Amino acid sequence: MKFYQRLAFFLFGLLIGVIFLVYFLGAKAESRGVSFCYLPNCRVLKDIRTKPFHYSEKASLVLAETWIDTIDIKNTLTHGEVDFSQSNVKVGNAKRYRIEGKTIKQEPIVLSILNYPDKAELESIEKR
Repeated sequence: MKFYQRLAFFLFGLLIGVIFLVYFLGAKAESRGVSFCYLPNCRVLKDIRTKPFHYSEKASLVLAETWIDTIDIKNTLTHGEVDFSQSNVKVGNAKRYRIEGKTIKQEPIVLSILNYPDKAELESIEKR
């Protein structure tokens, strides 16, 4: 058997194996709610989402206005972008993160979140 024939058999078997892994293990991960976060942006947002979430008085006053809702906050914590040049700043025993996102009406917002070891607190909400 020549080299290119062996290579073709190898690549065909590899393709079948990859399809098997993606199909079966992907479905298993989705059914259990497992997500794979390896990038820094994803890891920070997931860490904030998994902790108990609190609102500061300043953020509560902004949420009382009609242009933003808690759904917008949750969407930003899921799909937002962490601005690392202005984030990861120590404030006491917490780290401040600046997260940019959009409301349901596609208005840009910026969240300032204090990430404590045991909780996360929304410090302020700004309209950009």
